[in-house]
Amino acid sequence: MGSSTGAMSEERRGRLEDIDPSWCPAWPVEWQRCFHLVRQHLEAGGMLPTSSGDVVRQGEDLGRWVRSVRLGWDKLTGVQQWMCENILGIQPAGEDEKPKPRTSQADKWALNLAAAKQFYEREGHLRVPRKHVERIVVGSDGSGEGQGVREVKLGAWIGNQRSRAATLSLERVDQLSVIGMRWS
Repeated sequence: MGSSTGAMSEERRGRLEDIDPSWCPAWPVEWQRCFHLVRQHLEAGGMLPTSSGDVVRQGEDLGRWVRSVRLGWDKLTGVQQWMCENILGIQPAGEDEKPKPRTSQADKWALNLAAAKQFYEREGHLRVPRKHVERIVVGSDGSGEGQGVREVKLGAWIGNQRSRAATLSLERVDQLSVIGMRWS
C-alpha cells in the first residue's frame, strides 16, 4: 500500500475547486511561479520583459521565461495560452522570430553527398583538394522558394570519409563508391 502522506480527501479537493477551479494546474509549478511574477511586475507598472536579463524577480529571469513561452506557444495548453494572451498580453512568436531548426546528422550527410556528386559530375573524379569548398544550391522544391547557396568544405569531408572508411556503414560506403570514391 502506498503512502498517504500529502493525500487530500475528495471533500477537501471539492471545496478547493469550488473556491478556485484552477487552484491545482496541470502544468509545472515553476511555470505558474513565473506567470505570477510577470503578472505582478506588470501590475506594478512594468513593461513586459522580452529579453533574457531584462527583469529578474526572486531569482527568476522573467524575460527568458516570456521568450520561452512565445517560442514554445504550441506546447502550452489552451488554458496557458489564454492566460498568457489575455492576462499578460503575450503573443506567440512569429515564424521570423523562431530559431532555425538544427540540421540532423542525416541532413548533413545528404548535403555533403550532394556536393560530392556535383563535384564528380563536373570533374569526373573525387580527388578533391583538401581545402576545396563546393558551392551547392539547396532547398529547391521547384517553386524557387527557400533556395539558398551553401558552401560545403568538400575536400576536408572527403578526406575524413576516407580515414573513417572502416567505421562507415555499408550503405554510406556504397553511396560514395558509386560516385567514384577512391578509398586508398
